[in-house]
Amino acid sequence: MSLQFFTIDDFDMENKTVLVRVDINSPVDPNSGTILDDTRMKLHAQTIAEISKKGAKTVLLAHQSRPGKNDFTTMEEHSKALSNILKRSVDYIDDIFGSAARKKIKRMDNGDILLLENVRFYSEEILNREPSEQVKTHMVQKLSPVADYFINDAFAAAHRSQPSLVGFALTLPSGAGRVMENELNSLYSAVDNVKRPCVYVLGGVKVDDSIMVMENVLKNGSADYILTTGLVANIFLWASDVNIRKYNRKFIEDRGYCDFVKKGKQMLKKFKGKIKMPLDVAVCVDDKREEHKIKDIPNQPIFDIGTETIKEYAKIIRDAKTIFANGPAGVFEKEGFSIGTEDILNAIASSPGYSIIGGGHLAAAASHMGLSGINHISSGGGASINLLAGEKLPVVEVLKEVTLK
Repeated sequence: MSLQFFTIDDFDMENKTVLVRVDINSPVDPNSGTILDDTRMKLHAQTIAEISKKGAKTVLLAHQSRPGKNDFTTMEEHSKALSNILKRSVDYIDDIFGSAARKKIKRMDNGDILLLENVRFYSEEILNREPSEQVKTHMVQKLSPVADYFINDAFAAAHRSQPSLVGFALTLPSGAGRVMENELNSLYSAVDNVKRPCVYVLGGVKVDDSIMVMENVLKNGSADYILTTGLVANIFLWASDVNIRKYNRKFIEDRGYCDFVKKGKQMLKKFKGKIKMPLDVAVCVDDKREEHKIKDIPNQPIFDIGTETIKEYAKIIRDAKTIFANGPAGVFEKEGFSIGTEDILNAIASSPGYSIIGGGHLAAAASHMGLSGINHISSGGGASINLLAGEKLPVVEVLKEVTLK
């Protein structure tokens, strides 16, 4: 697929004001407000530093969590963390597009960096609408006149069509930041140049995303095998008439995923032999790991894949020429149940095939393990999995549209 878009290299930014959309949404302690992980900020540091060094006034747009969540908070701590990472002052203002924010932007000096308030404090930001509609929002209408360029570096939010993500690209000369550029080049290149056998390892609890990917890649014939783990595996085990017991069925029912069990039955019938399921599982009994064959699962929560499954999956992964993985194999945060996730990641890292890992928990686990054999670890789980599923990403479509003008 031909992918063309402008980048930082295409603009003379000296003495200009540049709006930069980043995704520095981070784990925050709800009690103290302390940022627990600054990985995403470190990723965006290159883009921010580069624009600032070009002599631009750099104005950052970002979000933290969403309304109703206990980590939905201001960007003040983020500005302090960014200051530490960049080793220079990142100013903060508790305003997004009001007169105080616009006045502050106009008074900036070349090289200054300013972080605006959490864009999701603004109600229109959480509505997904067509880019042409987002242009009409107060945020886009008020901030566009005080800026010269818009750079989108928020790949992790590229599957959203919100004002700060798609609106400015239609009002200002726009391009991709370094994170966005690297993600798009890596992912589209991998999708365009799939070598066989191609294996997808899909787990975690976001079943709808995983099944969307499975349907797409099995339908278009780009996947040779799908290895299921996590809640995805439990759904397919149930779909194949394995008795996963009342506790695990209820867990699936409570999340409204019963329709996926029916869909799983259809997929197993249609794509025989392509979808691999666990041979054994690890359940949690009195806070301890206990492994059982799938024909003997007790009425206890399934927290991981078992040893036999790990061996089987690892062999398929090591024989693969292309590997895409998303979602952990189980409750890897809990002691004794990280084995499946870690062993699968080790198999991917040691495979000679080209490997891509989606963002989120699996990326965090890979980063924590310090693995070096994985070709690309994405910063965005939702965005990368939507791209792999053949979905169009609103942010990318707008960036491509800009280059055609």
